[in-house]
This record gives sequence, structure tokens and C-alpha cells, in this order.
Amino acid sequence: MNGRFRNCALAAMALALAILPARSQSDLGNYPARPIRMIVGFAAGGGNDLFARLVGQRLSELIGQTVVIENRPAAGGRPAAEYVANQPADGYTLLVGASGMMSIAGAVYPNLRYDPVKSFVPLAMIANFPLILSVPASNPSKSVAELAAWAKQHPDKANYGTTSPAFTIATELLKLKTGMPGVGIPWKSSNEMLLCVASEQCLIALADGPPTVPMANAGKVHVLAVTGAERSPQFPDVPDMAEAGYPEVNVHLWSGVFTAAATPSGIVRKLAETLRQAIATPDVSAKLKAMAVTPGGAASSEEFRHVIESDIQSYKAVVKAANLTFED
Repeated sequence: MNGRFRNCALAAMALALAILPARSQSDLGNYPARPIRMIVGFAAGGGNDLFARLVGQRLSELIGQTVVIENRPAAGGRPAAEYVANQPADGYTLLVGASGMMSIAGAVYPNLRYDPVKSFVPLAMIANFPLILSVPASNPSKSVAELAAWAKQHPDKANYGTTSPAFTIATELLKLKTGMPGVGIPWKSSNEMLLCVASEQCLIALADGPPTVPMANAGKVHVLAVTGAERSPQFPDVPDMAEAGYPEVNVHLWSGVFTAAATPSGIVRKLAETLRQAIATPDVSAKLKAMAVTPGGAASSEEFRHVIESDIQSYKAVVKAANLTFED
């Protein structure tokens, strides 16, 4: 290449690099110019609904637009994820996505109508958390081992509540490791799962913290253990599963905010930064911790995406080991 063409090429490259930030900034336009919808695939009162309302309110204050929470409870949140994946990629329709409809669904449903990794941009992880094992307040079991023995003696009363494959896999893993029986009863929210236990229609619920903490504090359910190898600050006297003798029952879930994959980069960056700011706000963070969850989790969209990809592979291994099948 002669000097003239080389100089032209270098000038063109410099111009392209110079306009990249401006082009990215122009992706924002006047965003947001109208209310933002935040879609929740579960009924009001469940963990993801509570997360959405808490974070959505602060997002509204920070971003200068109304954030409307829209509940679309069905099929473990999968129709809600499909809905958001097919909305215009303009940043006005967000998804509060949970492990169940994203990484776990990606592991157990081969015919999903969306791709948990490719159909969305992960914006921010709201929280990550273990599951809490609850039984009716009237049940005499004082430990996981006693619960397993009681369930074996009363197999007709060993039902458990579930809202999605996330809770089903966790409970089936518990059954596998303890030898206890149990049939799943589907509900639309984890709050309903806990009500099933409180009313003694279900023997157990492995549920998230937001609906469990108030029911346990009110004496409606009794908490026996927390999944994983670390006690919950909200239940300091309750053993973790490793202490209870079942270290393999190590399940941590998460909830986060997503937007459609083709959303312009400027809007993605604004949403991601504002959501992380909202979650890190002291009062929001404190309220999340009071629900027995850890605020945030992934430091960036790419790290969040890597978590999803890694989770899918891990849950595929659990499903295979437990010989589980799910109908879409």
C-alpha cells in the first residue's frame, strides 16, 4: 500500500473510532420518553414480584419515568419471558427473570420458545439467595432427618409446593438425598407455596426468602434448614443443609432484570447502570437483606450471562443424576 492510501486508511479508521461514542450516545435518543413496563412471570406476593416492586420504584425515581409492574403468572414464568423476548427492543419492556425461567428452563426444556442466553441482554442481578425449607408449624419434626422419617411414615401427606422447575429440582434433590417421598403441587407464586404449607395441604416448601420470612416470623410455618453451606442472617439459629447432614442439597437461585437482545447499546448501558445504582441504594439493599437474600451478584452484563451459561450446564447434570423429566 502506498503512502497516500495508507494515510487515507488511517484517517478513515481514526474517524470511525472518533464517532463510536457519539453513535452509542445517540442510541439513547430521548429515552425514556414514556413509562417502562417491568414484566413479572409470577403472581403478586411472591419473591420476584416483591423484588420488582422494590427495585422498580427506585428505578422510576432515578430514571425519571414511571415503572409499571405487570404480573403475567403462568408456567413458571416462561410465557412472560417469551413475551418480553418478542417485544420491540427499545428498552420499554423489561423482564424480571428468575433462575427457573432462565438457566433451569434452559437445562430442562429443549423446545423453549426463547433462548435464555441469546434472546436477552442481562442488565443487573437483583439478588441471589438460598432456599429455605419450611414445614407446617404443627409438624413435630425438629430436623431434616426427622422430617424425612416422618414423611416415610406418612407418605400420603408428603406433598410439596412448587411454582417452577427451580423449586421442583431443589425439592427432588432433597428427596433424592434423604429418601423421603413426596408429590409436587403446582402454584402460581412462592407465597402460595407457603400458604399451602401453613394450611397443612403441603408438608414442605423449599422457597425463597421474601414470602418465607414473614410467615416464619408469624409462626405460620416452621423453618428446618437453609440450602447450601452457610446459615441465613435472617434465621441464625437454623442450620444449613451441610450442617443438617445433606451437603449435596446446595441450591442458590437468583433474580435479575433483562431486556430484549437487540436493544440499542446506549439504552442497555443506561438501564444497567441505573438498575445497579437502584439495587445498591442503602434502603433498597437493606430491604433486600431483610428478605433473606444477598443484593446484587454479577458485576456486569457479561458476568451475569456467564452465570446463566454455567448454571444451565450444572442443572443439566442434576436433572440427569436425579432422572427427572419435565413437560413443557
